[in-house]
Amino acid sequence: MSNGTGVQNPSLHSLIPLEDFKAILGLDDREDALSRFCLTTATFTIEQYCKRRLFLKKHFDRIEFHGDLFLPLGEYPVREMLAVYIVGAFGETGELLEPDFYRIIPDLETETGEGPEDMPYSLSISPALNRGRGFSAVKAVYRAGYAPGKAPADLASACLELAAWNMSRYRGRRIGMTGNIRGNGKDGEHLEASIPENVRQLLEPYRRRTI
Repeated sequence: MSNGTGVQNPSLHSLIPLEDFKAILGLDDREDALSRFCLTTATFTIEQYCKRRLFLKKHFDRIEFHGDLFLPLGEYPVREMLAVYIVGAFGETGELLEPDFYRIIPDLETETGEGPEDMPYSLSISPALNRGRGFSAVKAVYRAGYAPGKAPADLASACLELAAWNMSRYRGRRIGMTGNIRGNGKDGEHLEASIPENVRQLLEPYRRRTI
């Protein structure tokens, strides 16, 4: 449910707010359960297709350290670095690093220090940490992704269209089928793709990138 600021209850795993979805499709409260299910299913399907977590949430990355001062973070765009810990040689989580010893940067950082938002990020750690310290990894705790109502227009459109497409299938009780065909002397039906082609095109810029 919307909290009045355009952002829905965070318990709903959706890239667009429930109230926005209902308003665009002209739905009332009686269809809340189906709307929530379709939005959640659409968002998880999109994340699976893009091979990344797009919904804003907290992540815990354990990154092996082999002397490289630039450590790739698993999800993006990074919104906030919450904590960085040193992992000892025997796997024990050691000290909490002060923010002065690290920063986060987009992998395509420009001369101005900025980069495209929807781009992998790396954790840049200070060379001072590599002096006289025996550690095997770094544990990074951070928030990454898009909050409901804050996703780019094409990504939000993909979620809206896929959720509406799913709702139409469930209402028509024709899940998995697209229409009648004739073959071998009898009627049959097409098996449909899990994501319509127009939605795939909208999602193409958001598939996981590796630099």
